[in-house]
Amino acid sequence: MDGLQRLLALEDIRQLVAKYSHFRDALHLEPLAALFAPDALCDFGRHFGGPVSGRAAIRAHFEKSMRTNGGLPFSTLHTISTHHIEVLSPDRAEGRCFLVDFITQDRDNPLKYLIVYDDAYIRHEGRWLFARRTLEMIWPHNDGTQRLPGQA
Repeated sequence: MDGLQRLLALEDIRQLVAKYSHFRDALHLEPLAALFAPDALCDFGRHFGGPVSGRAAIRAHFEKSMRTNGGLPFSTLHTISTHHIEVLSPDRAEGRCFLVDFITQDRDNPLKYLIVYDDAYIRHEGRWLFARRTLEMIWPHNDGTQRLPGQA
């Protein structure tokens, strides 16, 4: 993989993660589910329902979550930062990023969660998708690990 291909992969993966936040907060269920590979695993962690396998099951989990959390667009704001990506091959990469999650209806304390997303990405049919996404809560509960992308 040459330098230009690597840079394009990094940008495509950054856009994938940004779309996740936008589609989740705007309640765009179909485009959100389409960001996951057909056989993806999304581990929502012990506080949010645990592991869910397959795009259809991930979609159903998000649909339930969206209804439970008020069902209003932008009732939450997933703010992503410090995205670290390791491109492992032309079709595989891993990454970690931080989430500051705000709840917009709470005027006293809009901070909802601090989370680390631990991801595996795969290029499937020419598009980068989530092969695995794991949520590690950091606050108000600390379930985080210190694994770095590219390390088993």
